Amino acid sequence: MATEPEGYEDLSTIEQDAFALSRAAVALDQAKGNTNELVAALDHNLQLWSTIRVVVSDEANTLPVDIKDNLVKLSQYIAAKTFEYGSDIPEDVVDSLININLQISQGLLEGN
Repeated sequence: MATEPEGYEDLSTIEQDAFALSRAAVALDQAKGNTNELVAALDHNLQLWSTIRVVVSDEANTLPVDIKDNLVKLSQYIAAKTFEYGSDIPEDVVDSLININLQISQGLLEGN
């Protein structure tokens, strides 16, 4: 993926997380119709959500249990859909991945 924009290091951790999710959503949207770009965007999104799953599953994580559980379920959904379809993923499924990223990003910023 692209390098971080100027000022990125000045963002809070939550803002950086929200930015990463938004950036992944934009990459997915822009990759529609280009198989190579879509595969790269799906892979990046999957890595991002795998990281989220690891972070929220850590016992030291202080998020409320229901939020952690929901994030793990979203991560599992994203992994399942990515592996189910691969590069043949339907556009409506890509749109659902985009919407998930944007909704969680917005939630992070609103809770900040």
